[in-house]
Amino acid sequence: MRKVSVFNSVSMDGYYTDANNDMRWAHEGGDDPEVMEFTKGNAQGTNALVFGRVTYEMMAAFWPTPEAAKQMPDVAKGMNDAPKYVFSRTLDKVTWSNSTLLKEDPAEAITRIKRMPGPDMTLLGSGTIVSQLAEAKLIDEVLLMVVPVVLGSGKSQFANVTGKPWWKMSRSKTFKNGRVFVAYGRIS
Repeated sequence: MRKVSVFNSVSMDGYYTDANNDMRWAHEGGDDPEVMEFTKGNAQGTNALVFGRVTYEMMAAFWPTPEAAKQMPDVAKGMNDAPKYVFSRTLDKVTWSNSTLLKEDPAEAITRIKRMPGPDMTLLGSGTIVSQLAEAKLIDEVLLMVVPVVLGSGKSQFANVTGKPWWKMSRSKTFKNGRVFVAYGRIS
């Protein structure tokens, strides 16, 4: 069965966006060579990507551009080549290469897709989808890049998740610029 991972940058106080839905803080210092090498290693296009509409539109506006290919050629190639699933009730079509528009309930769709042959899936951003899939116990692994900033308020990717699910750390990496990557597997 295919696995579902979530990868998001989070602040020290646990938010993936600030109170204004802004994620620029997560990219400050992202040009650090050590972080860039880590990002390049994670973006090889081996997993299918999963997005909600807002994250899809943000990603589709950047990764297919010449600027993305110039700034991060390996990451841009991986992002553009990967199969993509996009959840939206309002979009009529998706134009980014290898994208499939899904208008059904995310938990139902991911349950169905997990049973189909294909690559594992990585959900980027998309806090509402993360929350729905976590509540349905469909997330196998949570990957967090903790950014050493305190936002004070913002959005939690696990808003409205009940049952207090527990996770076990499977690996971590500390970067010289203060960021910490942590991976957790679900145990309950």
